[in-house]
Amino acid sequence: MEKGLAWVTGASSGIGRGLALALAQEGWRVAISARSTGALAEVAALNPDRIFAFPLDVTDLASVGKVAAQIAEELGEVDLAILNAGTYEPISASDFDPTAFARTLQVNVMGTSNCLGVLLPAMMARKAGHIAVVASVAGYVGLPYASAYGASKAALIHMCQSLRPELERAGIRLNLICPGFVDTPLTKQNDFPMPFLISTEEAVGAIMKGLEGAYFEIAFPWRMVLSMRALSILPSRLRFAITRRMLR
Repeated sequence: MEKGLAWVTGASSGIGRGLALALAQEGWRVAISARSTGALAEVAALNPDRIFAFPLDVTDLASVGKVAAQIAEELGEVDLAILNAGTYEPISASDFDPTAFARTLQVNVMGTSNCLGVLLPAMMARKAGHIAVVASVAGYVGLPYASAYGASKAALIHMCQSLRPELERAGIRLNLICPGFVDTPLTKQNDFPMPFLISTEEAVGAIMKGLEGAYFEIAFPWRMVLSMRALSILPSRLRFAITRRMLR
């Protein structure tokens, strides 16, 4: 059954790739974007009748506008946008790198903002649409080596919470997606134990189910979510006693 047009960013690998394939399987036409042109083409080739590649660097606002216009011209209005493009670089105090910090914020925060900037006018004009922003439970509380990544995801959480009432009134549904550790190319960089690690398939299943539900936030797995929320409300003395143990 035809479900409309979805646009998934960061769709060349990991969660984005899995979501594009799952949406196509459920009857959506899916526009996919990422910087990795070759990998993006490989994803589209898995379901060429329903998945269409539109290479894009979300940090380039002009390019985001051009690609959004191209999608609208070739495929029609976007009904569902999953803003998943993101990056992760561990940053430690001993070799703190402002350039890497800025790069993380530019992709994770401004890349999402750039996409919202081209999506919202059309959706608000027709008083319809669905947007899902992929943040992370890492945005709940500061963790060692995640100063840039956690800050970027905390910004996305705050942004979505701020936008939700206005978008709801405008007839646009907004979901905040907060995964824990998911086995993807990004997390393979980690050289520390990742509690409650789940597969990409499990993450995609949780997101697909959540997109059909009534809740604002789609957060998983539940044990990781509870752990991070509990850590965030502990008195600082206790919280830092725990996070000090995470140091390598």
